[in-house]
Amino acid sequence: MTTHEAAVETHQPGSKKLFLWVWFWLLILTGIETFLAYLQLEPRLMLTILVGLSLIKAALIVAYFMHLRFEKIGLFLIIVPSLVFCLIMILIFVFPDSLRIVNLHTLHP
Repeated sequence: MTTHEAAVETHQPGSKKLFLWVWFWLLILTGIETFLAYLQLEPRLMLTILVGLSLIKAALIVAYFMHLRFEKIGLFLIIVPSLVFCLIMILIFVFPDSLRIVNLHTLHP
């Protein structure tokens, strides 16, 4: 028996209860994100929270629905570049626009 065969044998398929549990937490996180849209938070804080929640959701989806829970290096190789990409997109596109809008509001009350 090779090490790959041994590793395959130790992985348990996800149960319906597990998938419902993950789906429930994804629903809760989506509800929190929707609730945040109604709050009057500073744009930087709101975006930081939304990106953090989205990364948690992405990790849950990748780990359980894409079955990479036992693939530690695979999960790392998906989440870390995604995090870097999201941070770069925020720094390039979102923060400059939000700062511009904040400056416009302070100049023209």
